[in-house]
Amino acid sequence: MSTLDGKVAVVTGASRGIGFAIARRLGMEGAEIAAVSTSAEHSAEAVAKLQEAGVARAQGYGCNVSAATDVEATCARILEDFGHADILVNCAGITRDTLLARMDETAWDAVLDVNLKGAYLMAKNLHRSMMKGRFGRIVLISSVVALSGNAGQTNYAAAKAGLLGFGKSLARELGSRNITVNMIAPGFVETDMTAALPEDARNAFLEHVPLRRAGQPEDIAGAVAFLVGPDAGYITGQVLAVDGGFCMQ
Repeated sequence: MSTLDGKVAVVTGASRGIGFAIARRLGMEGAEIAAVSTSAEHSAEAVAKLQEAGVARAQGYGCNVSAATDVEATCARILEDFGHADILVNCAGITRDTLLARMDETAWDAVLDVNLKGAYLMAKNLHRSMMKGRFGRIVLISSVVALSGNAGQTNYAAAKAGLLGFGKSLARELGSRNITVNMIAPGFVETDMTAALPEDARNAFLEHVPLRRAGQPEDIAGAVAFLVGPDAGYITGQVLAVDGGFCMQ
């Protein structure tokens, strides 16, 4: 028997990178996967790849996680299709990097809306199902920039730091219903997003990583699998940095 048999896991940002790795890992652990992405086409592609990997049940949903009406409708469909939700992993995220002097309001709002508001909307629409079942696992994918800051990412760092306060507060609200809420702060991980960085910027960052290598999406997925699994039932409101030691304290 797999550790997540009978559980329904909703994963946002599931079509690529860290989000897809998380959906695949939880599916291989036995969970049924609701894969949420920005479009029906992207989510369908993710589902096809999940099925090829051996995930028993996966269904895709296109959704703009920053739009309240879209999230409400999508979550209603998920609950209708699966009957309930046990696990929520908020991984949807975007960047609009630039120095504050050049950052316009559109770039600020877009990043806060997807990275922070999106997590609020998903949790708001799914936590009642967890409360009803008296079981839930919520994981918010933050970032090491929430802990250390990073020039040119004031919007992204603000959004990811906001997830930490949101998650800790939510953990206090939901703990009595056997629902845990934890945050993961990935470091430099090999994804499409980081692949666009110049080689000198990449090397400069890795010089400050004690393990001297970039992380892989599977490193984050493994941490998520632990936090939503049976061995982490007494862990809530915590921030786990999966960063090769970058933010070591």
